[in-house]
Amino acid sequence: MKETPLSNCERRFLLRAIEEKKRLDGRQTYDYRNIRISFGTDYGCCMVELGKTRVLGQVSCELVSPKLNRATEGILFFNLELSQMAAPAFEPGRQSDLLVKLNRLLERCLRNSKCIDTESLCVVAGEKVWQIRVDLHLLNHDGNIIDAASIAAIVALCHFRRPDVSVQGDEITLYTPEERDPVPLSIHHMPICVSFAFFQQGTYLLVDPNEREERVMDGLLVIAMNKHREICTIQSSGGIMLLKDQVLRCSKIAGVKVAEITELILKALENDQKVRMHHRWEFNAGSSPGFQNNEEERPA
Repeated sequence: MKETPLSNCERRFLLRAIEEKKRLDGRQTYDYRNIRISFGTDYGCCMVELGKTRVLGQVSCELVSPKLNRATEGILFFNLELSQMAAPAFEPGRQSDLLVKLNRLLERCLRNSKCIDTESLCVVAGEKVWQIRVDLHLLNHDGNIIDAASIAAIVALCHFRRPDVSVQGDEITLYTPEERDPVPLSIHHMPICVSFAFFQQGTYLLVDPNEREERVMDGLLVIAMNKHREICTIQSSGGIMLLKDQVLRCSKIAGVKVAEITELILKALENDQKVRMHHRWEFNAGSSPGFQNNEEERPA
């Protein structure tokens, strides 16, 4: 099923509003929508809401044989799913061009940037390593999937705990959370994608485009960066020619946004840890399941 096309009246209205530096949701040009982060009862489960765009992240792990050319490194696997629940235009069971592009961008942002110490995932060199799988499910689509997905992926990885293991001779022992505390992943930095939509062949620029704005944009620039202002990946699509000054301006804006989002993520993780410690000390085994913690912010 294809998405319902915009009428000429809607298209002209949106472009005219952008020319007048107005947005339908009342944001300024460089404003993000509200970001909300919540966590499930299990480690590695989180929900990220970027306005009305909603992504569920879930991290899991298993012991597997390593790749032949990387005998002492663990394996990272990312998978983003677009379901019809998120938008009727997404067809089930079909690898759309959008889905392939988003998955490749996520891999470049998170795996190729070496944000996870894969050598710390080795249990027995050449025999057993941890495979970390990050599953992302788009639950509602209102634009800017990649930013919401990148935030959900890094939050889920930071929140995840793998089982502790011990090796004695050829025997590998896995411990339950009751026997030994689970072990967090070793994370070097937190890359986050920031999307910039261009209109009228690059004349006008918006940060964090919603679904309507994406449908009238001429091109998209995605910059993945960490809080140290190190660019992890950059991708331009849509066929517009961007000037060097435009890319530099976007990178400066991205640096500010990434710092704000990183601070929000760290605060959400800290609050969730406090909640878990409180439940643990009270021995509250009968607490109701669900998403426990909410943090909300509208980066300027």
